[in-house]
Amino acid sequence: MRDCGVDRKNGSVEPLTIASFKHRNGTRTLGSALAALIVVCLVGPASAQPAAKPAAKKIGKAVTVAGTVSVVRGKDKTSLKSGDEILEHDLFETGPKGKLAITFTDKTAFAIGPNSRIAIDTYFFDPKKLKGNMLARIKKGTMMVRTGQLTRQNPGSVRIKTPRTVLGVRGTTFIVSVDE
Repeated sequence: MRDCGVDRKNGSVEPLTIASFKHRNGTRTLGSALAALIVVCLVGPASAQPAAKPAAKKIGKAVTVAGTVSVVRGKDKTSLKSGDEILEHDLFETGPKGKLAITFTDKTAFAIGPNSRIAIDTYFFDPKKLKGNMLARIKKGTMMVRTGQLTRQNPGSVRIKTPRTVLGVRGTTFIVSVDE
């Protein structure tokens, strides 16, 4: 059976032709081909456009910023200041005298030291159920982590990835350091 040039049995793709369209009784008709062409013309361009990018999720705030601290969002790199929103997928870079303190919506806190690169790969927290998860990646530098509500209900839901290992955090305060 064919659907828009794709053979459902083996997944092969062939160009659409008038011969590809058959009426229910098996005869090829120009009307069937025109009806299909109209549908492709009306639906095709709309579905070919890229989907709108969902709004970035606010996951916390920069509490303290000292020295040179930047956030990379996609291809944009901007300076970060106290009170700025932290978004999922942010990458933080601190300079030689840079320091950054972040508090997330579940009250987990990061203190990031000088010459660091830390990314928030995923973050989700449901305050009603007190459940969620976080994956942060430390590429270089030093970071202190104090866990919040995420690990209280679901130990191990906070993970910190380093170049050599992944730490599954069960609820504590700790420091991790990665050299270049």
